[in-house]
Amino acid sequence: MGDTSARLLELLSLLQTPRDWPGSELAGRLGVSPRTVRRDIDRLRELGYPVQATMGAAGGYRLAAGTAMPPLLVDDEEAVAIAVGLRTAASHPVEGIEEASVRALAKLERVLPSRLRHRVGTLAAATVPMGAGDGPPVDPRTLVVLAGAAADHERLRFAYRSADGTESRRLAEPYRLVTAGRRWYLLAYDNDRDDWRSFRVDRIGDPLATGVRVPARVPPEQDAAAFVTDKLHSSAPTYEVVAVLRLPAEEVARRLGGTVGRVEPVDEGRCRLRGPADTLEWTAARLLMLGCEFEVCEPPELVAYLRALGARATRAARASRRRHSP
Repeated sequence: MGDTSARLLELLSLLQTPRDWPGSELAGRLGVSPRTVRRDIDRLRELGYPVQATMGAAGGYRLAAGTAMPPLLVDDEEAVAIAVGLRTAASHPVEGIEEASVRALAKLERVLPSRLRHRVGTLAAATVPMGAGDGPPVDPRTLVVLAGAAADHERLRFAYRSADGTESRRLAEPYRLVTAGRRWYLLAYDNDRDDWRSFRVDRIGDPLATGVRVPARVPPEQDAAAFVTDKLHSSAPTYEVVAVLRLPAEEVARRLGGTVGRVEPVDEGRCRLRGPADTLEWTAARLLMLGCEFEVCEPPELVAYLRALGARATRAARASRRRHSP
């Protein structure tokens, strides 16, 4: 049975390659007779894998799409590529797949052999993905520990740096990882404060699963993302931004991706942007990256910041021109 099970797994791995496999070629790869291959194909079908067969000289066997995803069998190179991709998605989250990428990474890293974990870490450390400057850096290993503790309902100890720079050791029961704006947050029950808290993941250090499993707690508001967002809005200063942009409304909406405020057409070539902002720096950067002329109406703090930024850029340009003058 052990040889049969191993052979079925190898056969399933071969069939996951998108091509038709002649029975004779499968028999040669597996070192068995064509009759054994046919029996193994029947076993896979009994287990629910939709293996299709085509007749003729160019025919063979192919694994079709079914109602459920079969176990995904990958080689070493494919495993490394998947893990690095998931680490990139975890460090610089893409809307809609943030938590899913962390859960998948946690599952994969649990079963990766040590030699592959080292390769993944080395390659990820040497890779700088595009858009890496959009938010504070987050160590994917920290995300994996947090996701694992949340999934296992396990208490976690970690160091935490508050906004004022003070550090403390915390004991908490992780519930969910949430992305808000350009940051990762951990929603957890804080055992030291006896209340629910959201922690910025980029401020978490040395997370350690204690091995103590506890009954799952549910926050007062079961929507974790809404809970974290409400906490942020109630504690962080926000600005109401109003700016007129020299771009059509549909073009601004496309470039911003629906992530910043509300876009209202002014005329054929201009639109008005309205919306909240938590930082002047990020708002100024987003406006400048649009690559168009614009005028800020509100808030005055943003106008002052842009004026100071422009003066700094002008001084830098003058200094560079003097340095490169003949």
